[in-house]
This record gives sequence, C-alpha cells and structure tokens, in this order.
Amino acid sequence: MDPRELIDKAPKGLFIDGEFVDAEGGETFEVFDPADGSVLTEVAAGSEADARRALDSICAAQDSWAATAPRERSEILRRAFELLGERSEELALLQTLELGRALKDSAAEVGYGAEFFRWFAEEAVRPRGEYRVSPDGSSRILVAEQPVGPCLAITPWNFPLAMGARKIAPALAAGCTMLVKPASKTPLTMLYLAQVLKEAGLPDGVLAVVPAKKASNVSALLDDARVRKFTFTGSTSVGQQLAAKAAGHSMKVSLELGGNAPYIVAEDADLDTAAQAVAVAKMRGAGQVCIAANRFLVHESVAEEFTAKVAELMGSLKIGPGTGAGVDYGPLSGTDQVETVSGLVDDALDKGARRLVGGELPEGLPEGGYYYPATVLTDLPADAEILHNEIFGPVVAVDTFATDEEAVEKANSTPFGLAAYVFSENLTHALALAERVEAGMVALNKGGLSDPAAPFGGVKESGLGREGGFQGIHEYLEEKFISVPR
Repeated sequence: MDPRELIDKAPKGLFIDGEFVDAEGGETFEVFDPADGSVLTEVAAGSEADARRALDSICAAQDSWAATAPRERSEILRRAFELLGERSEELALLQTLELGRALKDSAAEVGYGAEFFRWFAEEAVRPRGEYRVSPDGSSRILVAEQPVGPCLAITPWNFPLAMGARKIAPALAAGCTMLVKPASKTPLTMLYLAQVLKEAGLPDGVLAVVPAKKASNVSALLDDARVRKFTFTGSTSVGQQLAAKAAGHSMKVSLELGGNAPYIVAEDADLDTAAQAVAVAKMRGAGQVCIAANRFLVHESVAEEFTAKVAELMGSLKIGPGTGAGVDYGPLSGTDQVETVSGLVDDALDKGARRLVGGELPEGLPEGGYYYPATVLTDLPADAEILHNEIFGPVVAVDTFATDEEAVEKANSTPFGLAAYVFSENLTHALALAERVEAGMVALNKGGLSDPAAPFGGVKESGLGREGGFQGIHEYLEEKFISVPR
C-alpha cells in the first residue's frame, strides 16, 4: 500500500464509546516521521475533559462487559487476532512510518502483539476458583475470581501495538473495561487497533483510546476512585510517581519500568552464537527496547574474539529509512533519543574507551532523520555512564570479568532487574548463572526473550506484576471469598 494513502485513511480521532471523535475544541498534535523529521499527520489531542468523558464511557460499560459470557469475550479476542493477521502488512507499514523502525522488525511486532489476543482468547474461559471445607469443618470456603473493574493504561512509543495488546487483551478477557493513552510519538497504531477491535465485535464503551500531547491530561484520572487498576510501561521515575498517585485510591497497579540488561558471555560460551544473538538482543528496533542487552559482560579469556565477531556483525548492518530495501535498523525515535545515546558514547570515549565500530553515518540518509550508527565500544572505564544507564540505542559496550562471582556482581550492580542474557554451552553452568542474576526474565544462549505464553516483568525497580502467560489475566482479577455455613 502507498504510505500516504495508509496515513490518510488511518483513524486520527479520540476513540470514545465506539466512535472516533474530535478532541475538545478540535485540538490536535503533530506526529513525525523519524526517517526524515517531516510531519506525517495530525492526531486529536485529548484534554483532561476528554479523558474524563472517556472514563465515563468505560465505567458505564463495565457491568455489562463483566456480565458478558466468557466465551463471547473469547470469540471477540480471537476475531481480533485473525483481523490483525489479515492486515499485518498494512499495520507493519503504519508502525514503521510513525516509529521509523525497520519494516522487518515492525512485521515481527505485529505477529507478537496479535498473539496476545489469541492467548488471552483462550484464557478468557479459564478463570479458576475454589470450593473446600474450612479446617474446623464449620463452613464451606468459596473463592471466586471477578474482574477488578475499569482500568487505565499508559503505553510507550517503542512497541506501539504489543505494549497495548498485552494490557488490553487480558483486561478484556477478564471482563474489565479499559482506557488507553498511547505515546504521543506513536498514536496511530493504537487507534488502528481500536478500529480492529470494533470490527471484531467489541461493544461500544468497553475500550477507549485517548491520545494526548500532555500525558497529565490522562494521568489526572488517577484521582478518580472509579479507576480500579492502573498499568504503565515506561520510565522508572514517571511510573513510580504515577503509582504513588494511584495508591491514594488503593488501585491495583502493574508497572514495567526501566531495564539495564546484562549480557553475560561465559568462558565456555559458543562465541558465534553469542555474537549473532546481538542482532536481536541489541539491534532489534535499533536498540530501543526495554529488554535490550545493555551491559556486555564477557569473560576476559574470550573478550577479544567475541568483540571482533560483534564488531564484524555491527559493521555489516544497513541503516536507513525503515521502509528501505534491506534495511536492518532505522532511525531513533527523535532528536532527544539521539542526544541521549550520543551523550553516553561521548562520555565513555572521553574517559578512555575505544570505539571499534561507529562514529560516522553513511552518505545518502535523508536529511532531518534521527539516525545513529551501530557502535561497538571496548576498554570501558568503571565510571563510564554507559555501564550504569539504559542506552536505548544501537550501541554495544563491552566490559570484562574474570570469575563468575565478578560477573554476577557486575550484573546485579544496578537498581534494575528486567531482563538478562546468559551464554554458556554447559547447561548446568548457564542455569547456575541465570539463577543468581537478579532479573525477572533470563534468556539462555539466545537473543530473543519475549513470549505471550510466558510471564513478562521485572524485579527491583524494573516493575511490579507480570504481563502475558497464565499470570497475565490475574492482574485484572480480584479474588472474592464467600463463606457458606455447612
């Protein structure tokens, strides 16, 4: 499909009560193409009044949606999965246009995001309860699982479909209504998803989508006691602040916050496997992924060989507009992201690090785009900021260790604990390292990690709760104890 035609037909209004409507006063904000910095389109900019109108709509729909038969909810989610599959090429292109990501990565995300609707379509009919006799024999204990109620979700820009899908799908499966605020950088994908869910048969009012230029226009709803669940993916500081506000009404909260993932390459690792896995663990989405490998901790005996292999890989990757033929990675999300990555690299170089790959962009890239070259750094000093901060860009920073104890100490020397990667050909060794690393998720001898059928989430300051897997639907259910005389 022609990109301009796709942008023109994509929904751009607030999605409230099953309709796309203008914002209060007709306010809009611009969405930019990261490939060249041009304006793609304008989208309705929701005000606080718009957000409260949307909250009214999902609250009004809550009781009827909770009473809807689980099988009916399941079939709507299944139909959404099928529609996303039918429109995968169109949706992948839309994502690439507003996010800048290589088209192959966008296509992968569409498949990944759609799977949450299939998974939770199956989970919708499986909530479990309890029926047992009390220990003293005087009563029967009944435990029922019921939807928590209206939910508020705030999603990030880097996975505009999947981050929303893994919140929306379990909420709907559980019988909860939801209001979603997508990131202002990438609102088009979420509005497209709202259209798909409407076509799949979702009743009016069950889902609302309110893009906003000011996130506070929507997060202000945390002062409303009708919101019973808040789910957020984004920066640690913002998530913690909003969770503290949600605590004012004792809302159920789940958070997926910052990551600083270690990538441990042990002495007994298959170095070809470990190096090739960088293409996914680091370079998917140009490194703008919450679970992206951040700190490459490599045994000193294999560090030179591993780094040479990674440098060869990184140097071979093609940068360009995400829609370009053969492009491996596209631009970053904005000038702010380019400045962040540049600052971390420059700090490391100023303190004595060596740059093996990177430094210059190839000729022929569109002017105005937010590009940063694939970069490999080594000989990093201990005080380099890049070892202690999430990069969110296409940079491999290699540090070394001499013993497992040192590797684990370095891996855990962060307040974050979202994801980790461990490479060792000895499974016992690999599992021992995985068990000691403080992270909610660990990939062994592979660069891919996420799976809709598995629980996604972190420990320490990387968040609360889990999304996906059997656990995901329970974030949207409350257990009710009913005592019955015997």
